[in-house]
Amino acid sequence: MKIILKQDMDDLGFEGDIIEVTKGYARNYLIPKGLALEATTQNIKAFELKRKKIEARKLKEKEQALKLKENIEMLEISFIRKAGEEGKLFGSVTNIDIASELEKKGIIVERKKILLDKPIKNTGDFEVPIRLYPEVIANLKVKILPEEEKE
Repeated sequence: MKIILKQDMDDLGFEGDIIEVTKGYARNYLIPKGLALEATTQNIKAFELKRKKIEARKLKEKEQALKLKENIEMLEISFIRKAGEEGKLFGSVTNIDIASELEKKGIIVERKKILLDKPIKNTGDFEVPIRLYPEVIANLKVKILPEEEKE
């Protein structure tokens, strides 16, 4: 079944794209949730009229993402965690921790966009990719330091 996407979806495409999906997926999920429209000739003509506005908005969003990328790549955030002798943490640093630390610095990023395969469980320096826009990925420097023992 052919549909027109009403918003960007990572796994399917961008707003205004006409794509082919299974009938069940379209009728039971995408259309009722307001994520897509059936690709009738009338709906296609309506979206063609909106295409310029959509393209202008996408361009603006991409420019904002590029500016945010510059800001993020200049930053370095650090965490102090309890660690064993070999630098292994008693816990971990997750994308939630990174998102909250970025928020303290005035940068709001959804935690789902922080592309951390698995939580960080060792001390050291790491680069964490953050997807800001489909083609814009920023690399954030993260430093994990061991907590000093107080005697």
